[in-house]
Amino acid sequence: MATTDVVPQELSGQMGHRRVINDMSIQVATVNGSGSQSSNTVLLRSIFQMGVPISGKNLFPSNIAGLPTWFTIRASKDGYIARKKEIDLLIAMNAETAQDDVKTLAPGASVLYDEPLALDKVRDDLIYYSVPYDKLAATVGAEAKLRKLIKNMIYVGAAAQLLEIDFAEVEKAIRKQFAKKAKAATLNLAAAKAGHDYAAANLKKRDSFYIQRMDKTKGKIIIDGNSAAAMGCMFAGCTVVTWYPITPSSSLVETMIDYMKQYRVGPDGKATFAIVQAEDELAAVGMVIGAAWAGARSMTATAGPGISLMAEFTGLAYYVEVPAVIWNIQRVGPSTGLPTRTAQGDVLSTAFLSHGDTKHIMLFPSSVSECFTMAQDAFDLAEHFQTPVFVMSDLDLGMNNWMSDPFPYPDKPIDRGKVLSKADLEKVGSFARYKDVDGEGVGYRTLPGTDHPAAAYFARGSGHNEKAQYSERPDDFERNMERINKKFETSRSFVPRPEVAGGGKAEIGIIAYGTSHWAIIESRDQLSKEHKLETDYLRVLSYPFTREVHDFIERHERVYVVEQNRDGQMASLLKIDIKPELTPRLRSICHIHGLPIDAHSVTDELMTMEGK
Repeated sequence: MATTDVVPQELSGQMGHRRVINDMSIQVATVNGSGSQSSNTVLLRSIFQMGVPISGKNLFPSNIAGLPTWFTIRASKDGYIARKKEIDLLIAMNAETAQDDVKTLAPGASVLYDEPLALDKVRDDLIYYSVPYDKLAATVGAEAKLRKLIKNMIYVGAAAQLLEIDFAEVEKAIRKQFAKKAKAATLNLAAAKAGHDYAAANLKKRDSFYIQRMDKTKGKIIIDGNSAAAMGCMFAGCTVVTWYPITPSSSLVETMIDYMKQYRVGPDGKATFAIVQAEDELAAVGMVIGAAWAGARSMTATAGPGISLMAEFTGLAYYVEVPAVIWNIQRVGPSTGLPTRTAQGDVLSTAFLSHGDTKHIMLFPSSVSECFTMAQDAFDLAEHFQTPVFVMSDLDLGMNNWMSDPFPYPDKPIDRGKVLSKADLEKVGSFARYKDVDGEGVGYRTLPGTDHPAAAYFARGSGHNEKAQYSERPDDFERNMERINKKFETSRSFVPRPEVAGGGKAEIGIIAYGTSHWAIIESRDQLSKEHKLETDYLRVLSYPFTREVHDFIERHERVYVVEQNRDGQMASLLKIDIKPELTPRLRSICHIHGLPIDAHSVTDELMTMEGK
């Protein structure tokens, strides 16, 4: 099954007189478990080290080794990092999908393929480069069982030669990839050199695509969103993590385990943290709530199916008013869905997770740097408002490689919220756990073990009054629920505010969030340059929505809400929040096949809906 879409390509590879510099999409089609991940990382990093902005997206199967997998590298001199629909160079290594992969290419694209596949017989409007990988692998000196693996590094060398990537950068990337395995580094370097030398001697350059040195990656790093989130949670002061493994969130906690072992073990060798794998997601979030009630900054990470299982305990935390941070690395549903594909399909279910009247704070990171910074935002908001806070990442952001500036060292103090100490209680004498004393809607709390007779209270999941006493009085319940809603409304002034781009005078506005952001940046340029259509843009960073979101919708006659789900979930959430008379202004552009959204899909759909 191919993963590209057939789209007319403006720049044909047969136009040899026209050089396309640092603007291309490379797709590597291989087999899961074949060792291609290391090779693809080397190719991506080699381009990055040439100073060219890049992004890498891995499309892998959800079950066993041996199934097709695709890895796409985008290089863009203009800094575009969304998925590009068009593929300029296909590296075809999987016999099962090779012909389908070739059939989906636009005319003029290039194919670097394994010689026995004979792909040059499939179409006559492409540029083909054939490489005898098996023969070259045999010359490298590897054992027979390793030759299958090093074939992947041979295509790295051949591609580097065709694209004019400095081979010194390939060597540097290989040595970094195998820094702790000297023999593997030597073997893979020899394989890459064999591919490079063969291409130089036997492959005549006939396409238009080249990599040349730039200076746009100096000081940048490459990291995936889950690793950035793990680092951010550690810096935010998280000490308890409970989890149950589920794709695509598992690597967040696995990476956090490594970070915490390195940086959160005291001089006496004792850990200052606890990371516990629970028996399921329901138990995991229950442990988070218990640890948070005891005073720890605690969290879990999961995906859509886990979110569903956490509904009951999330309602408990919301009603008892215990802080909790939950990372939702979204994937395609419903049910098991496509567990290794990306989506933004949990927005509505998470916003109102649990039974009864619940509304939860959500944060929407779009970059690895925001995965880092929003970690502290999440813990601060959770403790300030004594409520669950959800960070809504996705598979594309969480598991793929992204280029970023180094993360800023946190400079704001941790906000533990309204916690009364023994000294505080001695001054005031007593407190009512669920009483609003300052108009925020947030009551004061104490932590277990506080040495004062007035510190104790019941954390009841059933009806209670301001003093945490059991009550079924209608007025007590109504007062309590209205106060909880009040603190949700108060949080509008505390959550991250949206980013707005554009002159503010366009008729058309675009709203997006999370990883859809990168397609919007590029789409707005396409709309302006190709269609002379100017737009304003607002990126939502959080829910509840701030006044800027409402103002943006009021200023524009038509507002396109772009998201990666079937039903326009963010648009639905906006319609609940804004004035009823404004709802006809909202229009949905939805993307739901599990591949990261691309700019042309947004541009084409918007122009169609505009009737142009």
